[in-house]
Formats: sequence, structure tokens, C-alpha cells
Amino acid sequence: MDELSKQRANAEEALAGVLTDGMTIAVGGFGLCGVPYDLVEAVRDSGVTALTIVSNNMGVDGKGLGLLLENRQVVKVIASYVGENKLFAQQYLDKALDVEFSPQGTLAERMRAGGAGIPAFYTRTGVGTPVAEGKPHAEFDGHLHVQERAIVADLALVHAHTADQAGNLTYRASARNFNPLVATCGRMTVAEAEQLSEEFTDPESVVTPGIYVRHVVAARDRGKEIEQRTVRLRMTVEA
Repeated sequence: MDELSKQRANAEEALAGVLTDGMTIAVGGFGLCGVPYDLVEAVRDSGVTALTIVSNNMGVDGKGLGLLLENRQVVKVIASYVGENKLFAQQYLDKALDVEFSPQGTLAERMRAGGAGIPAFYTRTGVGTPVAEGKPHAEFDGHLHVQERAIVADLALVHAHTADQAGNLTYRASARNFNPLVATCGRMTVAEAEQLSEEFTDPESVVTPGIYVRHVVAARDRGKEIEQRTVRLRMTVEA
């Protein structure tokens, strides 16, 4: 392997010496799609605690980010959705978990702004709701807007389809979701990829430039997780 390569042997090696108690970690994924499972499991196995997790949601019970909840490693979550994880909801209701709700588009823009060096922005979304309580307001073009602060995480964990040795990332279909935004908002970003390429990615195809990525690892081959399986009853045909 080239000494300048950003590839590491596994998730544990990529995160060695990086994880600390109390850090803020932004994590890509939507439900169970595009989740950096290997990296999340490495965080769980490290035993770090008092984490703040920034993610669209916390997956489902026993999978993905749900593992960190089960292990009581998370004290705060910044997310836009709770519904599919019963433990997440229960810890929130029991006041064992601090939850900062952010509208989905606002959450995406907060991460994008963090990666772009923009400290805050104004949006109409959430005005007049609990989301806007205690935040500065301003009027633009006759409409009231609420100020939202950018998100800059200590560490960002993402899942990509392809990564090259320079850390350039591409994504596949809906597994792209929040991952490109998460990749830019971390002070340090580690990516797992389904495919590692020895050739440099065509610049026209790069979604996340390698300048944002510190390390890449090969994602373990595992079956695609299905959050909800909905099927029709098989119809019988009489002879």
C-alpha cells in the first residue's frame, strides 16, 4: 500500500487514538440505509461515553446507532426523527437522553453550513413552534425567520459506495442521503466504502473530495438491512 494512501486496515485502526469521552460525532445514514455500520460498531467497542450524536435518526433497536444507545454511551442526540427506535424514545421520555430536534432540511443545512465555514443562517422553517424557542429572530422580505447555528462535529463517520486511495468518495442511490453533508462538517472524517479503488476517481464523478477525509476503510460485506418489510398476501388461483 502506498505510504500516502488514506486506506486503513479496519475501522478499529482508523479510529485508534481518535475517540474520546464527551465528543460530538456526526453520522451519515437515513434509517438503516447508508449507515457506516463498521465504524459505529468500532465506536461501541471502544467504550467511549457521554457522546453527542448528530444524525437524521438513531436507526432501530439493536442496529446501527441503536447499539450506542443500548450501551449507554450517548447523552445527547441532535436529530430530526425518533419514531423507529423504541429505546431512543424511551430514554428521551425517561429524561436519560437530551434530544435536540431539528427539522430535516434545517439539520441538513446546519451540517452543510458547518462544512462551509458559515456560523449561522436564518430560515422560516420552525418559526412559531418549539423548535424556534429561545433563538434569535429577524424579518426578511416581510417574513419572520429564526436563526439556526451551524454544526461542526469533532468526528464525522460516513458510508460511501466507492473510495480511492486519496479519500475521494462516491455514493450509490439513496445510500447517499446525509453522508456528503456529514463528511464535510467534521473536524476529522473517517469513511467506510463498499469498494476501494486503486485508481483515482474521475474528478467529474467525485461527490466528496478527499481533502475532507482523513481515513478510509473497506466496509465488511453484510446483507442489506431492511427497516420495514411490507408484502402482499399471495393470491391463490383456483384450478
